[in-house]
Amino acid sequence: MATYDFPEDLRAAQLRLHQTWAEYEALGRTLPWSVEPSEGWTAPKVLYSDGEPRSLPPSPGYTDVQKVEVARLRRELLELSAVVSTHPYWETVEVGKRVDQRMALKHVHELDADADRAEAA
Repeated sequence: MATYDFPEDLRAAQLRLHQTWAEYEALGRTLPWSVEPSEGWTAPKVLYSDGEPRSLPPSPGYTDVQKVEVARLRRELLELSAVVSTHPYWETVEVGKRVDQRMALKHVHELDADADRAEAA
C-alpha cells in the first residue's frame, strides 16, 4: 500500500474516529435488543427466510445512561466523520487520487503500529 504524508491533525481525527467506532460497537454488544421495553415475540415462520421460527426474549429497554451514551457516541462519530471528510488536505489531492488516499488514511495507524513493532524488534 502506498504511503502518504497526511497532516497530523487529520491522522489524529481518523484515529479518534476508529476508536469511537470501536467504543460504539462495544457498547452495542452490551445493549438490549430494543431501545424501549418490549415483551418480546415469537413468529412461527418468517417470509422470505429459511422458514425457521424466530423469537426474541423480553427486553428491559435501554437505561437513561445507555441512551445518553449512545447519543454521545453517535454525535461524536458524525462530528469526526465530518472533520475527516472535509479536512482542507483533501483539496490538495488530485480528484482522481482522493479515494486511494482516503483508503490509505483508514489504515495508516496499522502501518504506524507495524513500524513501531519493527523498531522495537
